[in-house]
Amino acid sequence: MHAALVRELGWTPVGVDLSGGMLRHARGRLPVALADAVRLPVRDNSVPAVISVMVHTDMPAYPAVLREVARVLTPDGLFVHVGVHPCFCGGFAQSWTDKELRDEVGASHWPLPALLNAFGDAGLAVERFSEGGAPLPVVLAVAATTRPGTPRTPRR
Repeated sequence: MHAALVRELGWTPVGVDLSGGMLRHARGRLPVALADAVRLPVRDNSVPAVISVMVHTDMPAYPAVLREVARVLTPDGLFVHVGVHPCFCGGFAQSWTDKELRDEVGASHWPLPALLNAFGDAGLAVERFSEGGAPLPVVLAVAATTRPGTPRTPRR
């Protein structure tokens, strides 16, 4: 579904996941790579755009993912984050933490300030925000770019 839209924009999508099962599901619709999002198998400054759709609550190390995104993006590269709005998922993730189920299912809650500050800390300049859902904003979208001279974290 999202791969077709990315193709319409003139880009070639590549699905990246740690789960072979998820990649088997995506294979045939787009090229895939088995990889950890905190260590992408991509050269520094080599990708014009990265899109993250509904995954940040599955990634306890999302700030590290954002640093990796900044590393692989070309100067003026575009990063689009679309995810569950922090005001919607906070209680959900917190309620599971008390039962020690959060680690089992992977629900991570990023409060809005922590999530947005992680973009800047990674060297990404936030350009636009958007919310979706009615009557509650259940989705938060963020568009960010890299700029020449913006401090970014190179792979160590």
